[in-house]
Amino acid sequence: MATRLFIDGAAGTTGLEIRERLAGRSEFDLIVLDDAQRKDEAARRDALHAADIAILCLPDDAAKDAVKLAEGSGTRIIDASSAHRVAEGWTYGFPELIGHAAIANARFVSNPGCYPTGFLALVAPLVRAGLLPADWPYTVNAVSGYSGGGNALIARFEAEGAPAFRAYGYDMAHKHRPEMRAYAGLEHGVIFAPAVVPAYRGMIVEVPLHLGAMTGDPTADRLRDALSEYYRESEVVSVCTDSSVPEILLESSAPPSDSMTLQVFGNSGGWHARLVAVLDNLGKGASGAAIQNLNIMCGLPETTGLRL
Repeated sequence: MATRLFIDGAAGTTGLEIRERLAGRSEFDLIVLDDAQRKDEAARRDALHAADIAILCLPDDAAKDAVKLAEGSGTRIIDASSAHRVAEGWTYGFPELIGHAAIANARFVSNPGCYPTGFLALVAPLVRAGLLPADWPYTVNAVSGYSGGGNALIARFEAEGAPAFRAYGYDMAHKHRPEMRAYAGLEHGVIFAPAVVPAYRGMIVEVPLHLGAMTGDPTADRLRDALSEYYRESEVVSVCTDSSVPEILLESSAPPSDSMTLQVFGNSGGWHARLVAVLDNLGKGASGAAIQNLNIMCGLPETTGLRL
């Protein structure tokens, strides 16, 4: 029997991508509201209660309201917003870090943020292994395609006179910071420096490290080897073993992808390293992650329908 699925916010960027990935999949029976019903509270409540699983592709406050509308039902929820990423009772939807079983058995799953996906994939396994310190003041430098900012930012970057580069987050209070700290097991919040470039999709997340100032003699080779072993069986996350790559590019016309590649670069003296994650902000950073979690929650192969 097909799983009844409702996407609340199906007209947004993430919602549209999820629907595209689900097209033709017989395992799911989509509950679809027409344009007149999409913002009707009663229609949304009925859809949320009728669904086996609902995926919320909404702003934070609207996602919280949707969870309230679903109260009294047995509907399982995947929330693609940042509203519940560190909330009690919610499972963080990063199977490579949290574990597939935790997500398979969860009722409430919160999709990771796009930038935290790259940061956590790089740092969390190394902190857990004791190769990087939990009390280090980590910095995250990252650039993303403009689609991650929603319709308003898409329109801004596709208009005449669009910016060539947009840096933001200067209040040091970006909403992604709490999940970075929490799921990497850090004692301090990170310094997060995000930016947007004129490419529709794609993302590079970088964590620079001053290894020579750390105890335990960490080296780039040890970090790379540890990440390679950690993700050895993953079909979604891969670790590049070639440290001689001269440059990393975001292509303005890059095709959609739900995979993520990690790289570790170090200087000849061993004092410095740069950890780099390359992913699609709309793929593993959003809709691809939601589909991966959906598959796991439904007992399906986790990569079904993914673009890898």
